[in-house]
Amino acid sequence: MNVQVIKNDGEPQYAVLPWAEYQALLQAAGRPGPVAEPPAESTPALAQVARLREAKGMSVDELARAVGISPHYLGMIESGERQPDAAIQRALAWTLGVAGWEAES
Repeated sequence: MNVQVIKNDGEPQYAVLPWAEYQALLQAAGRPGPVAEPPAESTPALAQVARLREAKGMSVDELARAVGISPHYLGMIESGERQPDAAIQRALAWTLGVAGWEAES
């Protein structure tokens, strides 16, 4: 099984695994019926914010402060609960050193 563990302050918070393996686990757990595909990300790189932040050695608080948003809002962006506006996307791209995924304004 190919699992990526995402940690926060050194503690495991999430486990990410390939969709097919997730489906197999659900089936093994007896979950009835097929599960729909997750919604497509409108900005694929946003799904990588947590990974990029961790690769730079930044905490949620540090990145949120650098971008000018609350740590709670950044957490919602990282989990896919919120889609940031173009200004926040540009600030994230700038701070994380990623080019090419700033939203058109």
